[in-house]
Amino acid sequence: MSVEPRGPRLLLVASSGGHLAHLLWLRPWWSRHPRRWVTFDTPDARGALAGEEVTWAFHPTNRHPLNLARNGALALQTLHVARPDVLVTTGAGVAVPFVLAAKAVGVPSVFIEVYDRVDGASLSGRLLAGLVDELVLQWEAQREAYGRGVVLGPIR
Repeated sequence: MSVEPRGPRLLLVASSGGHLAHLLWLRPWWSRHPRRWVTFDTPDARGALAGEEVTWAFHPTNRHPLNLARNGALALQTLHVARPDVLVTTGAGVAVPFVLAAKAVGVPSVFIEVYDRVDGASLSGRLLAGLVDELVLQWEAQREAYGRGVVLGPIR
């Protein structure tokens, strides 16, 4: 007998690859909640998210203003349809328009800095730190880089 997910509706946003892997490591937490994912349509993401509700974002995002605009429109549409209670992201490029859209429509957001940024802030983190409602860090040195944040320790 499977248990239906309950609790807050999550919108989990991450670029495919390592950023998505970091969110997948949190399975014991997010698996208990209704959720929708946003990532890029890549073979690793398709395999990892088989059976999940997924919105495929436009990529590449680096130095690509058209895809930034497309992902901004996609973010507003996804937030309207999914109606999440909270957006959780580890970055990277796809996170920026989704966090901006979440802020615009009043959806709280959380940024989790990736564990391999031991002594500094990632570009995504620097862009999003002032916009998100919660900043989750994995190393004390990250708090020094950001000047704020909750240090939970490494997620593995």
